[in-house]
Amino acid sequence: MNATENYSIRVEPTQNSRLSQVDFDNLKFGKILSDHMLVADYDDGEWKDVSIVPYGDISISPSMSALHYGQAIFEGIKAYKFADGTVSIFRPDRNWERFNKSAARLQMPEVPEEIFMDGLNKLLDIDRNWVPAKEGSSLYIRPFMFATEAALGVHPSKSYKFIIITGPVGAYYSKPISLKVETYYTRAAEGGVGFSKNAGNYALSLYPTQLANDEGYDQIMWTDASEHKYIEEAGTANLIFRIGDTIITPHGDTILHGVTRRTIMELAEKWGYKTEQRKVSVQELIDGIKAGTVTEAFAAGTAATITDISRIGFEGQDYNLPPVEGREFSNRVLHYLNELRYGKVADPFGWNYLVK
Repeated sequence: MNATENYSIRVEPTQNSRLSQVDFDNLKFGKILSDHMLVADYDDGEWKDVSIVPYGDISISPSMSALHYGQAIFEGIKAYKFADGTVSIFRPDRNWERFNKSAARLQMPEVPEEIFMDGLNKLLDIDRNWVPAKEGSSLYIRPFMFATEAALGVHPSKSYKFIIITGPVGAYYSKPISLKVETYYTRAAEGGVGFSKNAGNYALSLYPTQLANDEGYDQIMWTDASEHKYIEEAGTANLIFRIGDTIITPHGDTILHGVTRRTIMELAEKWGYKTEQRKVSVQELIDGIKAGTVTEAFAAGTAATITDISRIGFEGQDYNLPPVEGREFSNRVLHYLNELRYGKVADPFGWNYLVK
């Protein structure tokens, strides 16, 4: 179904493109935004006023409920440019599905596929020249939604705004990272909103992450809320380990079900590796590093892609992982995903969504 069948997308082209001002050889993550954005409003039980307009500020009420009660969710997606100029978005349908799961958990309306997917296609068609051609760079895509009702009082908002903004980016991490196992602060508890990509999950991470930074670590390794015994996530990304010959990722409703994580586990299965999605204790990890059975550990996410972990700090002691150069699985996955997303190899999975 095309968006124009149910939702007419109004297009207002910019009269002042900023594209010529961009240094595509020096892209800082999240600092440069493309010329246009998609905006849609929800009110009176329906989506309306779907538009692509010049990127710019929006007007809000000081009593807007998102500012007070936190109804705000988002996604992270990337688009790539093939050598022939084709623009491809990597698995955006999975992000649309997860976006609506987050919306349901926070009592927000679902965004129809026609608005999310067809709107995304039209937006990137208009701003296709913003997609970097240089390997290692991409166009980061940020769909988000927030409550807009101008009223105080704890209840689901009656109105919402859905926006997609984009911007060219380089690598999120430029080197392997170090993690500190967090045994006091908590990211999420069972029955909570850990599986959803909501703004609050990130706000609560800032203080403990700063404490870890002050101790010389790049990020936190979150553990469970009840015992701080089981590993969950790495700061803002999922975690994947190779223990023996098995590729393992922590699993549960406190963990964000990442699209990159899902992709990696699917590739591991296709390539014949044994895979497990299960609880992983801190002690199992530390014992495995000591014994040499934990040979690979990395963070996986849209922004991070695949970022190897160099050392892990736990209870005042550091544990070093094997050199990155010898990590057979993570290097193989990263190479294959780069080849696939830049259109250098065939896409047998249908993961590349080509912008028309």
